[in-house]
Amino acid sequence: MASQQYTKLIRGLVISASFIIVSLILWNTYSFFQKFKKEERSKIEVLALAYKRLNILDLNADITLEYKIIGNNHNIPILITTEKGEITEWSNLDPNKVKQPNYLKKQLALMKSQNVPIVVSYLDKEKNKTIRLYIYYRDSDILTKLKYYPIALILILVLFTSVIYLFFKSSKVAEQNKLWTGMAKETAHQIGTPLSSLLGWIEILRIENTDKNTVQEIEKDVSRLNTIAERFSKIGSVPEVKKKNIVATTKNAFAYLQARSSKQVHFNFNSSSPVINANINEQLFSWVIENLIKNAIDAMEGKGEIHLNINETSKNILITIKDTGKGISKKIQQKIFSPGFTTKKRGWGLGLSLAKRIIEDYHNGKIGVINSEIGKGTTFEISLKKQL
Repeated sequence: MASQQYTKLIRGLVISASFIIVSLILWNTYSFFQKFKKEERSKIEVLALAYKRLNILDLNADITLEYKIIGNNHNIPILITTEKGEITEWSNLDPNKVKQPNYLKKQLALMKSQNVPIVVSYLDKEKNKTIRLYIYYRDSDILTKLKYYPIALILILVLFTSVIYLFFKSSKVAEQNKLWTGMAKETAHQIGTPLSSLLGWIEILRIENTDKNTVQEIEKDVSRLNTIAERFSKIGSVPEVKKKNIVATTKNAFAYLQARSSKQVHFNFNSSSPVINANINEQLFSWVIENLIKNAIDAMEGKGEIHLNINETSKNILITIKDTGKGISKKIQQKIFSPGFTTKKRGWGLGLSLAKRIIEDYHNGKIGVINSEIGKGTTFEISLKKQL
């Protein structure tokens, strides 16, 4: 208990520290962005002053400094317009795109949305009137990339957090699986001792001439317990599959539950052929069939019809189990195979999860709900590869 609390404390501290570090990085990036933006504004103001001086200086004046200031702007895209909005000059824009219709107008609209223009006013001595030029500019490519840096950082953080979460989750699932495997094997071991005693009592009952039918039924149940013990003992290990007549295996599991279910449940078994072979592990496959039939009986609340049909195609075997129970809503049809999910008041929610694992992982088949209507029933289908 103390170890779990310590782990939670460490995890909380790591998450808090990560959040603080990322917050500081984001704040620092934002501050740098604003500072960089102000510096670009200052450069454009100096650039505007250079343009102004070019227009008011005499032709004989030294304009080396002004040209140097204008020529040193290699990063910030600018557009210069008249008072009427006519574009007279542009700089640091793609020369190939400038030739495209409306390209400059679109750039001008973008610049207006990003920054307030700098107005350059000077006196035109020849015309004796004040001329105004408007210098528009947008963020440099470096500043634009910097703007998206926090978003990239957040995405990286989300990805990193997701990886950590999945790692802890998979570790926890692996630990739980190890625990379940240990419990299953221990259960199989514990069942073995009373099973041996029961077999001895059956022999005593035979010696004492107990009714044969009674002894046979007890023997069937003992055999059933032995099968269950073997199933539990194989959890956690790769089961052995062999070529078997799947019709006979399915019918035996079907008949066992039919004999021990309410007479109000009508069982119907049908197969397109008496012999259809597949590579299966009899014990585990029988468990899947029994689990689906038990679920069907529970869904019908002990009253209704169960139809099990086996059909074959050129390559596959299709086993459908249909009941007349309460049905499964579409919202939870994808959840019913998830470990721990159950709609029953009592239960672990492991039956369908294990059934899916047995069919898909150990038999290379498929299992799923092919049809379900509320109040009318559900049809499950198992698909396996046929062996000739």
